[in-house]
Amino acid sequence: MAAMYEDDEPELTGYEPHEKPLRSAHLVTAMRVMVVLGLVALVLPGILITASTASRTAVQACDVYTAYYASRSVDSSARFELFGAEPGWNCYAIGFDGTEVLVRAMGLIPTGARVPQEPLQNS
Repeated sequence: MAAMYEDDEPELTGYEPHEKPLRSAHLVTAMRVMVVLGLVALVLPGILITASTASRTAVQACDVYTAYYASRSVDSSARFELFGAEPGWNCYAIGFDGTEVLVRAMGLIPTGARVPQEPLQNS
């Protein structure tokens, strides 16, 4: 490797570092705030749209699952639970007396309902 000589970088000849910072502390703070706000403005809409889409998909899939697996129930309820039956979206059938029965765990990212094509056999 060749040794560095003073004339290797002619654009830096005569450069003296300044003692004073190039930007004031207030300007640096304002720039940091603007960067954080910009990042939040880019990321937050994606998070909100993803959560809204997952919620709508879970409610619709839960309605289908409840109609198929618990046809005598009064209503259905889809909820996101971290510490429930399984972490993620869970579908509950609500009975006439208000009791809730877990119909199906739909996972962290719910998909459309997939029910069997043939009817259920009563046993």
